[in-house]
Formats: sequence, structure tokens, C-alpha cells
Amino acid sequence: MSKYDLLWQYLKNQTASSLQLTFDQIGQIAGTALDHSFLASKKELQAYGWRVCHISLKEQWVSFEKQTGDTHQEGQ
Repeated sequence: MSKYDLLWQYLKNQTASSLQLTFDQIGQIAGTALDHSFLASKKELQAYGWRVCHISLKEQWVSFEKQTGDTHQEGQ
């Protein structure tokens, strides 16, 4: 079980094809602050039909994109 399971479930339930969340929003949804472990954990998100597109450390947000049928083209 990942510390980000609540976030993954939240994304799975979204109908939009993309989403941008601030670090604070992610912390509220996940019930835990975003930290360095997110970089390793983000691979788990594929099982929920989403992927991390971009992480902005300067502006403190993460963009997510719903996967389509050809999810392995970028080596993810």
C-alpha cells in the first residue's frame, strides 16, 4: 500500500483528461505531504489509468494526464 493511494483513487475517479494540482492540494487529498518519495511512487499511478506529465518545483504543482490505449510509447 502506497502513501499516495488516496491520491491515486482520487485521480481514477476524475472524468477530465488532464488535471493540475498544487503540492498543497495533493497533500490534502493524499492525507500526507508531498515529498521526495513521490518520484518513485508515481509509477503506481499507471494502474489507475493516469500518469504524471510534469512536476514544477518552482511553482509547486504537478500535472497529470489520463492514459490512452498507447501508454508505453514514452517508456513509462
